[in-house]
Formats: sequence, C-alpha cells, structure tokens
Amino acid sequence: MGESISLGEIQETLLIPLYGRALDARKRHSVLDDRKAAELVDTLDYDFAKFRGPSLFGSVLRASIFDGYVRSFLAEHPDGTVVDLGCGLSTRFERLDNGRVRWFDLDVPDTMELRRRFFSDSDRYTMIAGSLFDTDWFEQVKERGGPVFLLSEAVLLYFPADQVHSTLERIVAEFPGIGLAFDTGGRAMMNSQDRNPVFKAVPARMVWTCDDPRTLEPLGLTLLESRTFASPQPEVGRMWPLRYRLGLKVLRCLVPPPVTTYKLNRFETAAET
Repeated sequence: MGESISLGEIQETLLIPLYGRALDARKRHSVLDDRKAAELVDTLDYDFAKFRGPSLFGSVLRASIFDGYVRSFLAEHPDGTVVDLGCGLSTRFERLDNGRVRWFDLDVPDTMELRRRFFSDSDRYTMIAGSLFDTDWFEQVKERGGPVFLLSEAVLLYFPADQVHSTLERIVAEFPGIGLAFDTGGRAMMNSQDRNPVFKAVPARMVWTCDDPRTLEPLGLTLLESRTFASPQPEVGRMWPLRYRLGLKVLRCLVPPPVTTYKLNRFETAAET
C-alpha cells in the first residue's frame, strides 16, 4: 500500500503533470529526466492510469519552457531568488539548482503537507505553506534582497479573472522590477476542456480566460516574451524529440487553437517610481 493522498479539487490537478513527468522519465530520450517524479508516482496510492491523452506530455513541454525562463534568470543572476508559486510536487529546484540560488516553493497547506513527505528544507531551499493569493509570503521572500524571479505554472488558470488581476497588481506593488512567468489560456482552450481526456478524470476546470497576455500590461506588467508549444526557446526546443517539434509546427498551421491560444509568458513588473 502506497502513501495516501488527500487533496482539494484544484490541488488534485498537480498529479497530472507529476504523472506526465514520470512517463517522460521512463522514455529512452527523456526531456526532463525527472526520475524523482517516477519515484513519487510509484510511491503514491493513486490511480494515475486514469490520466491519458496529449496533455500528459504537454505538461512536460510546458515544464521545460518554464525551466528555460528560470535558467535565463539564473544565468544573469546566479545568486538570485526564485519562487515557485503553486509548486505542487514539482522538482524544479532539483533540476535547476546552481549551488547558489535561494529557492522558495509555495503551495496551500494540504499540498505542502504531502510535499513534505518527500522533500526537506535546506539552507537555500524553503517550503512555505500558504496561498499565492495571500501576502504572508512577501516579506519572507524579500528578506534576502537582490534579484527575484516568480513563476506560477498551471495555477492561475483555475481562478477567476478578478482574483488573478488583483493578485498580479499586489505582486507588482510589492516586487517592482522583477521577472514573473505564468501561463494564460485563450477562449478556444477553455471551451475545449471537456473534450480533453485528462480532464475527464478530475472535477476541477480552468476558468480564467486570457486571449492576449498583452492585455495584462495595464496591471503594471511588461510582456517580454510569449511562447507556445509550437514556439519554445530554441535551446529548449532542441531538447524535445523531433516528432514533437515537427508535429506541433504542423498543428500550428492546421488548427491554430488551442496550440497557439495557450501561452507561456515572461513578464517584468513595473520599476519602482
């Protein structure tokens, strides 16, 4: 009998990318080589086999694009601070640790309770139980000073637009001039959720629709780059199997949504005036 799981509806969705990374780790040519994910899937008492469809490998491609954003930040600021907001059971710190970064993983209490069974704090790595929509974590992150990069992968999509917008405004006010990465989903993607095999296995649904991430700039953000699965960073795309690189480019030409309406974006918050 494996480790039991008790998670809320939205939190349960963290198991989808975990399973995707585990499947990827078992491939001959793995994108992420996330063997910890495979270990967790083998350990947890959960019916992962109910998850199926292209979204599983999509979560691997998404993770690699976000990894690329963090790598770029650390290349410029090797002693910087990275915060993964809504980390789930991510192993991003283990994948990207350069030996100098200060890293925070934040998620709600039930998720963090599960996470702490498998991960431990260290001098440069801290887990925080809390919500990204609260402000309790701000001071802990700012205490060290220096450059900061915030990312939130596949989290904001599950919440209403007004809640997302107000949270982004608070982040802009508290963290001026920093990097911030998160994903957005257009109407075509949102309207196709019930046809997505992976969502037939969970009750949660994404609700925040954003067709154009540039419309978020009045909140105090500057869009620096916006990627899709068909347009990853060149250095990231080179790590993908050729069949996926070619297949996604074909899909972009044949059926623009939802391939091009799902965007993985890197922003900069407005500088302090």
